[in-house]
Amino acid sequence: MLNVIFVHGLISSGQGFKGNFFRSILPTCLTPDFVGTEEEKINQLKNILSEKKHWIIIGSSYGGFMGTLYTCENPDSVDRLILLAPVLTHSKLQSCKSINIPVVLYHGKNDQIVSIEATRKRAEELFTNLTYHLVDDDHMLHSTVKSIDWSQYFKHI
Repeated sequence: MLNVIFVHGLISSGQGFKGNFFRSILPTCLTPDFVGTEEEKINQLKNILSEKKHWIIIGSSYGGFMGTLYTCENPDSVDRLILLAPVLTHSKLQSCKSINIPVVLYHGKNDQIVSIEATRKRAEELFTNLTYHLVDDDHMLHSTVKSIDWSQYFKHI
């Protein structure tokens, strides 16, 4: 069984468009709501992920930061990281060493919220096994999320 979790963005929830979408294509995908302070959200994620290993983490925007932070601290627990317009310039990622697991990143070229250039630069520093996609979309990536063949990412690694 795959261990897949979707980590939503800062002003979203696990019940939004992406959470609902991932549950529709992979009913076992966890889509929790992360609430409270930054530390509380990070601790909620750590508690959920500590129960199993071999995670596929899908992180959107701020959820991309959270998934990346967890992966930096627990690289042996994550099999794949999928990032959707992630916040990778967060100060808590400054001390992160490079990660050598498969990482797939999608970023909309019309993103007005997260810097494309800063994100790509930091992604290339952080991830040694990076597949980067600059797509014709905005920060929300709704049309991109619907058009991806997700089954390619949910195969055993």
